[in-house]
Amino acid sequence: MTKFTTLDIDEADAELSAPPQQDIISGVPRFRHWPVDIAERGVSAGQWEATPGKWRFANDHWEYCRILTGVSVITEDGGSAQRVSAGDSFILRAGFSGTWEVIETTRKDYVIRG
Repeated sequence: MTKFTTLDIDEADAELSAPPQQDIISGVPRFRHWPVDIAERGVSAGQWEATPGKWRFANDHWEYCRILTGVSVITEDGGSAQRVSAGDSFILRAGFSGTWEVIETTRKDYVIRG
């Protein structure tokens, strides 16, 4: 197996999902997820996409994200709203809790350390 890989999803099948119904605040958000690599010690990378809507979520893992397309607003409980769009990078630390609102269908690259 090669030690070099890209986050190319052209030939990957997307996993389809949605937030749990009880977490949805507005809209009908739907997710597509392309896991590209899963490594040792709970590290994974891939791409994720969501359609418009707003939902509550909490991270039990550390996650680096880079927005590829779209516009979203992420609001940490007790914090201010953070608007993210194509080209923006950010980290969600383990223990993050708040809302994610997709204004325009959003796709991101991610690296997770569980």
